[in-house]
Parts: sequence; structure tokens; C-alpha cells
Amino acid sequence: MWLKGEVKTPPFSAKARVEAGYLLRRLQGGENLGMPHSRVMPTVGPRCHELRITEGDKIWRIIHRLDPDAIVILEVFNKTTRRTPDRVIEACQRRLQRFGADKRD
Repeated sequence: MWLKGEVKTPPFSAKARVEAGYLLRRLQGGENLGMPHSRVMPTVGPRCHELRITEGDKIWRIIHRLDPDAIVILEVFNKTTRRTPDRVIEACQRRLQRFGADKRD
């Protein structure tokens, strides 16, 4: 389920888009990915992670939550700093709150 962002060419290269699809498919199959492909993001929320896709000088991130029945995509962005920007973390937290409310209704 996509709440925000998309993986398309451009801005992703075709190779980066294929890698993102491959990693998401592995997650859908129940595989637990670790570094260097995925990192836990507890600051966003429980069961939240970021997929890490590097293509040349660009570093893409797909922040998502692993639910029992879905992978919830919260944000897709080109990471330009060492630290995930607070605005990205806060936006992901808001999207999770809205998603939880919508799911309960």
C-alpha cells in the first residue's frame, strides 16, 4: 500500500527501480532484510524500516512499515544528508496515524 512517493523512471534509473522492486518483492515474500539493504527506523514507529538503494551519486530511501498483511510505503526520497531529515520522519508519523485511523473506520 502506497501512502506517499513512487518508484518510477525518472527520477530513479531503470536499474534502481528494478532493485527497489526486487527488494519489495523479497519483503512481500516474508524475508527479513538487514544491512546493507534495510535498516530499522524506530523513530518513525514500530515495524518501520528504510530500504536503501544506491545508484551512482544518489542514495534513495523507501521508508515503510511491515504489517502482517501489507507493506505500507510511507515515503520515497533521495537522501542528501547523513541523517534522515526530521520533516521526513514527522511526515511518515502523520501518515501512519492517518492510516491507522482509516484502517479502524
